[in-house]
Amino acid sequence: MLAVETYGRTKVFGTKTAVDHLDLRIPKGSIYGFLGPNGAGKTTTLRMLMGLARPTSGTARILGEPLGSGRYLPRVGFLPDVANFYGWMRAREFLLFIGELFGLEPQINRRRADELLELVGLSDVRTKISGFSRGMKQRLGLAQALVNDPELLLLDEPTSALDPIGRKEVLEPIKRLAARGKTTIIFSTHILADVERVGDTVAVLDRGRRVAAGPIAELRAEYAPRILVVSPTENPAEVAALLAKQPWAKEVRVEGEKIFLHAADLASAQRALPALLVEAGVGLRECRIKEPELEDIFVRLVKRS
Repeated sequence: MLAVETYGRTKVFGTKTAVDHLDLRIPKGSIYGFLGPNGAGKTTTLRMLMGLARPTSGTARILGEPLGSGRYLPRVGFLPDVANFYGWMRAREFLLFIGELFGLEPQINRRRADELLELVGLSDVRTKISGFSRGMKQRLGLAQALVNDPELLLLDEPTSALDPIGRKEVLEPIKRLAARGKTTIIFSTHILADVERVGDTVAVLDRGRRVAAGPIAELRAEYAPRILVVSPTENPAEVAALLAKQPWAKEVRVEGEKIFLHAADLASAQRALPALLVEAGVGLRECRIKEPELEDIFVRLVKRS
């Protein structure tokens, strides 16, 4: 089952194509990251999914409904990149107000507000919203997006401009929400570590185009090979030159005292390495396998596009 499916979605502003024939298939229950540099089309894509921006061309379905119908909107929550609040309100007052707009019964509304404040770590805060930090406002924005208990949650750069503590405070409730498995979460970001921390599937966007999409584990296997990291006791450049001559060596580079080896056959490289070091007359300080990171995939894909 798909929560979101888009076909050829395109958005043109004047002479600039912000989103270029974007095809997406987002499964229900996934934690899906739109990953890309600034200007890649992430915000425009989310705004089109919410009906806040009219596409130039293409079609889409949200929770099984045609995008233009609006029938899916009561089942969707949205946190924009810059959320606005009534500064004179307190957090609970604001959530109760949002619940009234959704038509929640008073008893359900009060219970829902208390549950959400607990989820985002604001249950003990009595300060007016005008006195909130950026991180606190983002957490309140997340709670606001969850008032209607949505099946689909869209978050636009939820940790943008936050320091590491603020990012952690926002990501933790997202992780707790994801653990419940009831809500499909789509969030855009250019912070790779955030995607690895909470996401399971990503689409990499660059200049409005989708350059890759799929589960993070599959993208690692396809686009970012495992690397053998070797630290000889001396002469790393000479050792690297020797390794580069081997039939299984695809790429060898030296960074300081370390050699990074991309081997076509990693097992063969590991077996041959001790004899090669003996041949070079050097010892070994370190030999380990470096698992691919999302950053490796991102850099490779964006450069290639």
